[in-house]
This record gives sequence, C-alpha cells and structure tokens, in this order.
Amino acid sequence: MYLLAFVGACVLVAMAPGVSTAIILRQTLRAGRGSGMAATLGNETGILLWGLAAAFGLSALLVASQLAYDVMRVAGAVVLIVMGAQALWQARKGAPSADGAAGAEVEGAVVPGRRGPYLAGLGTCLANPKAAVFAMSFLPQFVAPGQDVPVTLATLAVVWVLVDLAWYGLLIWMVAKAKAVLGRPAVRRRLEQISGVVLIGLGVRLAVESR
Repeated sequence: MYLLAFVGACVLVAMAPGVSTAIILRQTLRAGRGSGMAATLGNETGILLWGLAAAFGLSALLVASQLAYDVMRVAGAVVLIVMGAQALWQARKGAPSADGAAGAEVEGAVVPGRRGPYLAGLGTCLANPKAAVFAMSFLPQFVAPGQDVPVTLATLAVVWVLVDLAWYGLLIWMVAKAKAVLGRPAVRRRLEQISGVVLIGLGVRLAVESR
C-alpha cells in the first residue's frame, strides 16, 4: 500500500512542470531525443544522490545550516539565470539548424557526445537546495512502521528515479514526434525565448525565496 501510494505521488511530482522539465525539453528541442535523455539521466542522477543523502541523513546537514542552504540557493539561482540568458541569446541569434544535432548542444556550445546535456541536468538538480529539502520531507512519509529506515529510503529513491525516467522518456518521445512542427526555425526561436524566460523566472524565484 505504501509503495503504491509512493508511486502515485511520484507520478504527480514528475508531471508538475519545473526546472527539470524546462531543461529536458530545451535539450530535446535543440539537439534531439538523445540529448534530452542525457539531460534526463543527469537530472535523475542528482535525484538519486539527494535521495541517498536523505536516506543516510546527509541532506539533514544542509537543512540544518542556513548558510549552506543560502549558498546553494544563490548558486542554483545564478545557474538558472545564466542558462535562461543564454537561451534568450540563442533565440536572438536564431535557433540552431536541425542538422546541429550531430553534436549535443549545451547552453550555446556544441560538444561531442552527451556529456554536456548530462552535466546540465545533473548540475541544475544538485544546485537546487529545494531538491534536498523535498527529499527530506517527501521520502520519509512512505516508510512503513517497523521497516529499516535507511534501506527503505534508498529503495524509495530508486523507485522515484524509475518513475521519473518513465515520465520524461514519454515526454521526450512526444516532443520528438512533434518535431516536424516544433523544429521550424520560427517556432524554435519562440520556444527558446519561452524557455529562457521560464529559466530566468525560476532562478529569480529561487534567489528571493527563503526556506
């Protein structure tokens, strides 16, 4: 019962638009399905690390320290604002051509392979202290009485990642199917503008928010 409730909650959390969705969709639109999946894997690596940190009490240190929390909050806000500004700059220059997918693009630079999108997903997740706080408050609610807490939390973190992968994989597939429309230069420029504004907005919100 606890596991089913947890899976249902994970689905709702994954479907809620946020920083992860913006990064993954942007990578998919700019460089194709492989780039979007690389960003997804980076994001889920970060989610898993925060989940494991919650399991072993490490993220409690971040929650307890206002200075550490504020440093991560400001760093995460700067990352998001920079990424948003670069998206707006790309929109102004013109969205990259479809054949640009030969190399994975990350924030305006073309790099070989999927390392760049992966690091973009990982970095934005790890630089977001809200993810740590969420893991600390979300996962423990689904630990049944009498269970081994660290083991159960670690297991729930893995389930959380698997649910995220399924949802974002479906989202990337749908975006790829619609690429005939979304890949038009005018549409891609508009999407770059929208993603830039969204990322900057999320960064500003993170910067001004308290716990």
